[in-house]
Amino acid sequence: MYMAGIIYYPFIGMIVMAGENYQSANVTVDSEGRQYHLRVAPGDIARYVLLPGDPARTDLISSIWDERRLIASHREFKAYTGRHLGAPISVVSTGIGSPSALIAVEELFRVGADTFIRVGTMGALSSRVKPGDLVIGVAAVRLEGASKDYVIPEYPAYANYEVVAALIEAAERRGFNYHLGVVASTDTFYLGQGRPGFRGYMTSRAARIVPDLQAAGVLGFEMESSAIMTVASLYGGRAGCVCAAIANRVTNDFVPEAGVREASIVASDAVALLHRLDRLKEREGKKWASMSMLGSIRL
Repeated sequence: MYMAGIIYYPFIGMIVMAGENYQSANVTVDSEGRQYHLRVAPGDIARYVLLPGDPARTDLISSIWDERRLIASHREFKAYTGRHLGAPISVVSTGIGSPSALIAVEELFRVGADTFIRVGTMGALSSRVKPGDLVIGVAAVRLEGASKDYVIPEYPAYANYEVVAALIEAAERRGFNYHLGVVASTDTFYLGQGRPGFRGYMTSRAARIVPDLQAAGVLGFEMESSAIMTVASLYGGRAGCVCAAIANRVTNDFVPEAGVREASIVASDAVALLHRLDRLKEREGKKWASMSMLGSIRL
């Protein structure tokens, strides 16, 4: 169905703007400045954006804030903008995996965002990371393929130190259990993370991936952080991640949603800290923050 520049697909209940409203095949922005996938325009999104995978988690995360408004919901991308402890903040779901996460990051940069915190879940590879604990990633192993479209595999996926410090400070102030270290981002949930496929299908690489990463001290698997960190650093932005451990591959425990609310609170509090830190840097004429500056901030 087509009416007044809108195509409606009744069998899936989706409304899509007709193609002629977009600038070109290379510049996928409509006549009102909205990005094609996210359906957001400049002014819709805060500088600071939380990035969960699950669209339903945007509801949970934004419910923690002082105020929120729904900006858009299209495909796997659902966006809210609001304020938390006085700071402007947005949350945008990315769907599962790095390809869709990088669509989100690309389009968010184009509407003015530059600071990203992945808020997700992970499977721990260490027995000391219990279900419900938080893991703050300082870097990520690039086992996904999406970021390789942007830069050579040897380029590091590292978290911005200000984002890491804000996440640590937020977790400490809340008294939540957390761990600090390297995570691994994969393209697939089953063989990519060492689980058998259908009918027990397994490869030698998949069979080795868990012990190899454990030997390297990697704390756990997730599926988006390395791509987000890589592209954010390439584009001059900041990124980090905080993940709730809902599974432990050593003890074979699996507790869905364990720690998810705590991770959401820590990420939101970290944005409030970063907002105040950025204002403090501006007042003092500093390009980089010191840890003493962060510790002096009150929420």
